[in-house]
Amino acid sequence: MTVRIPWIALAISSLVLLLAPNVRAQQTTMFFTSNNDYTLTNTFSDVGLFNIEIVIDAPLEAGTAYVDPPITSVTYQVQGELEAGTPSGFTAFDLQREITGEDFYAQGSSLSFEIDPAAVIDDGVQVSELVGDEVVFTFNGREMDTGRFHPALFELRADGTGRIQNSNNAPAGEAIDFGAEYITDLMFDAGNTTLLSTVSAPIPPDEEDGGDEEAGDDGGGGGGAFGGFGLALLAAAVGATRRRQRAS
Repeated sequence: MTVRIPWIALAISSLVLLLAPNVRAQQTTMFFTSNNDYTLTNTFSDVGLFNIEIVIDAPLEAGTAYVDPPITSVTYQVQGELEAGTPSGFTAFDLQREITGEDFYAQGSSLSFEIDPAAVIDDGVQVSELVGDEVVFTFNGREMDTGRFHPALFELRADGTGRIQNSNNAPAGEAIDFGAEYITDLMFDAGNTTLLSTVSAPIPPDEEDGGDEEAGDDGGGGGGAFGGFGLALLAAAVGATRRRQRAS
């Protein structure tokens, strides 16, 4: 099974919870994919490297539709060489974006997918466990009035095909066409391509109990401090995973 999730982050967050059994876990959903998960066919221009990582601020649940869900962060990269005469006029590009969910939606982007009620989410969610006969997952990184031509539209289909291409971005007010810069078709095994996984982060006691910020002054703040330390470890691990993927 192709499972490309940030295992270091998962391992550290699990260790934190084991060492601090009184700290409850807050579950978020991690989406991660990269060019390594697919067989690529360059239809227009040449894109051979991409990776997308999204932290969704909601639990992973079977039978749930996620349409522009709350997002903590979006980190992605698309790199390629371009055909002559594209709207940007570039010969090559290396788009790297690391933004908050609020900024992601404000720039005109969107995210949508739905998990089948029968999905078994303990091992993550595979493409075959998403609902739909045609497009089952859409990441649209469209940007308006940011000067960028290359933010991506990434789509996967139930039949094991998909595509990454430039979205209909509007660099300076006028939108370009989908695929005017690059189009890369994707093939994959829908039953063995994992997209989504659960990440558990510790909740400090002052947050879960509704206590005030000074509750730790009496010596009871150790759990909260440990929870904050655990979150720092988790953030560091996710950051290391991002750097590793970019370097690959």
